[in-house]
Amino acid sequence: MFATARSYLRTRALKILGALMSLNDPQWGRRPGGNQGPPDLEELWRNFNRRLESLFGRRGGGDAPTGGGPARSLGGLGLLAVLVLVVWLASGFYIVPEGQRGVVLRFGKFIETTMPGPRWHLPYPIESAEVVNLAGVRTVEIGYRNNVKSKVLKESLMLTDDENIVDVQFAVQYILKSPNDYLFNSREPDEAVLQAAETAIREVVGKSSMDHVLYEGRADVAARAHTLMQEILDRYGTGINVSKVTMQNAQPPEQVQAAFDDAVRAGQDRERQKNEGQAYANDVIPKARGAAARLNEEAEGYRSRVVEQAEGDAARFRQIVAEYSKAPAVTRDRMYIEAMQQILTNTSKVLVDQKGGNNLLYLPLDKLMQMTGSPTAEAPKPPEPPAAQESTARSREAFRSRERESR
Repeated sequence: MFATARSYLRTRALKILGALMSLNDPQWGRRPGGNQGPPDLEELWRNFNRRLESLFGRRGGGDAPTGGGPARSLGGLGLLAVLVLVVWLASGFYIVPEGQRGVVLRFGKFIETTMPGPRWHLPYPIESAEVVNLAGVRTVEIGYRNNVKSKVLKESLMLTDDENIVDVQFAVQYILKSPNDYLFNSREPDEAVLQAAETAIREVVGKSSMDHVLYEGRADVAARAHTLMQEILDRYGTGINVSKVTMQNAQPPEQVQAAFDDAVRAGQDRERQKNEGQAYANDVIPKARGAAARLNEEAEGYRSRVVEQAEGDAARFRQIVAEYSKAPAVTRDRMYIEAMQQILTNTSKVLVDQKGGNNLLYLPLDKLMQMTGSPTAEAPKPPEPPAAQESTARSREAFRSRERESR
């Protein structure tokens, strides 16, 4: 192992030496005869040793081989140590790109967080640096991998509140908000995001109905899962900020897809029939209510008419009774004449039966009216309404009953 490390350091030192000599020697890399090619590293090493010997006060013999004394060995080892030290110190330089942060560790313990730009830390094994990307958006897929057709059933199948099984596939996008928490508080933070997302979505789906998850409540389920997932990750101190939760697909399991489609169609037919029944009710009920209101109004009008007519007949009867008590004969004759007038006005033929005789006389009033040119014949009086005929009949019956009493 020591020989391998020594060979590696020697090679690195020769490369650095060649670079330094190329800057000072214009004939670097040129061979006699104009043939250009790579330099001879062994020759460079011998020239470098000669210069070191001259620095330590020893003279070299041109191209003659030099001895391997202790001073030469010490000089070579010292230069090698200096080169190793330079290379080791140079290994501590690193660059932090924009949108990222550098985390410096000293013997595995967090020291500081560095901002974007060129930075330096004590080389390994004293200190080390890790660059963490904070601006990059990372994605975790739940229920599928790379494509919604490549399902992972153990993640996607979930039980709803109404004891139905749904197949839910969604993706979670997140960014880092604390590189220290991301590196040190969780051994596998990406796996923690996956488990937190699955836990949150199962809890939300388990408290929702199947129709809510599949149809109108997709956005609500995603929002509730986002909030719950962020709470879990903050409680674990992962340093992760969930930016978006997207529902890729939500459907019944493939084994019951046909039965579910039939149930959906049956539900649609039920809603259609309910709407048709409601439309029919909206058409029939107002008509029935209008007819009922009309009948109520007609009944109220008939009741008012009958009551007023009865009250009028009673008032007229009281007046007749008062007049009859004063002059019975005159009142009786007058009532008879008024009744006959009403009767003969509404008829065109009159049959007269005389007492004590057998002759029946026929009086053609219509012919007589036409001959005399009576205006009644030209414009016959319209028949009285049934209410007037009824009142006339009642008056005639009352008159006859009083006449019988007087006899």
